[in-house]
Amino acid sequence: MIEKTFGEAVAEGRKVLRLSQKEFAARVLKEDGTSITPQYLNDIEHDRRSPTTDHMIEALARALNQEPDYFFLLAGKINPEDVRQAAAAGPVRANEAMRAFRKVLSGTGKR
Repeated sequence: MIEKTFGEAVAEGRKVLRLSQKEFAARVLKEDGTSITPQYLNDIEHDRRSPTTDHMIEALARALNQEPDYFFLLAGKINPEDVRQAAAAGPVRANEAMRAFRKVLSGTGKR
């Protein structure tokens, strides 16, 4: 099974929008309201850097006109902040949620 990396997904989404790295970088805003640099975007797209905050993952997804959950998964952050807080209810609840998640992804209903 071939897996897509975070960078590949960002690059693919940007190309679907027919934007250059410079144009796309201008649409991705950091927490301080400034745009990311084209070099930072290039590093992300080539998997040399990873977004370090939930905000950046969400900003990239928004700029791609996509839901952020898929990008959280690709970034290795299965749980955005709201899910992490809900999982704090304890291991039983967190394990139930992960089993349900796997069931949906597998399509088999067995895990």
